[in-house]
Amino acid sequence: MQTKITKLFNIEHPIMQGGMHYVGLAELAAAVSNAGGLGTITGLTQRTPADLANEIARCKDMTDKPFAVNLTFLPSLKQPDYPGYVKAIIEGGVTVVETAGRNPVSVLPYLKDAGIKVIHKCTSVRHALKAQAIGCDAVSVDGFECGGHPGEDDIPNMILLPRAADELEIPFLASGGMADARSLVAAIAMGAEGMNMGTRFMATKEAPIHDNVKQAILNATELDTRLIMRPLRNTERVLTNPAVERLLAKEKALGKDIKFEDIIEEVAGVYPKVMQNGDMDSGAWSCGMVAGLIDDIPTCKGLIDRIMKEANEIIQERLAGLLA
Repeated sequence: MQTKITKLFNIEHPIMQGGMHYVGLAELAAAVSNAGGLGTITGLTQRTPADLANEIARCKDMTDKPFAVNLTFLPSLKQPDYPGYVKAIIEGGVTVVETAGRNPVSVLPYLKDAGIKVIHKCTSVRHALKAQAIGCDAVSVDGFECGGHPGEDDIPNMILLPRAADELEIPFLASGGMADARSLVAAIAMGAEGMNMGTRFMATKEAPIHDNVKQAILNATELDTRLIMRPLRNTERVLTNPAVERLLAKEKALGKDIKFEDIIEEVAGVYPKVMQNGDMDSGAWSCGMVAGLIDDIPTCKGLIDRIMKEANEIIQERLAGLLA
């Protein structure tokens, strides 16, 4: 299946692995790329630009296929060394960068001058149009279903994707609620050129995370995610656990007076404890509603091959059959 995205990123299948904190390491990125998709290293999981350079080199040892690096621009008192990360990406020969968070306009000239394709993660059509205007090559449109930060508009993909198709000239990927062949075919029907999967790739054999996390995703239903930090306008979709329910109780009790410091115990420094140590109740961690569609832990190749086979069957048999 060839789309504008496969041609833009020089990949075989229109499937991208999303950038995920303490998940997007070289092992997973290489496995996705070797399977014909676009794997992604999560830049800020690496503590320094030198660490990112090493991770890029590790990935290149595992695959000769294109892969991306996610670079998320976050508001913080102590800013990461973004120029250093950009330098590591360029010198590492990375061909695709996924930007997220704040406007990436300050780094775009350096990435574009190096011939790097930039896809920006957006949760609204207006943000996607801004990404297009500043020169991004593509966007990843994240619906309300997504794990992590869905924005504050609460627009699900059945509405968001057709709206993006109506407005955008650059190609876009569908993100949020993407898990299988049905997701891919539906996304393409609504105007996307492929899909970006996060939570689904966490439940694969190559995902470098604790088995407790994978099992938690398998055990979850579509009813088991929660939205936290809404009063702070930093909404995040996470899988429920005792720490998450405790956080939500604080939000309810404190109302509009809540501050980040009130919930820091449940959100700060959580990812290494969960992803590496398997301490599932240590705090809040991102997970999409799509967990309700996940019931196995295949290899990345097995997953992507299955998606593409079944997508072809849906298009050629079910959809074409309806016309016949």
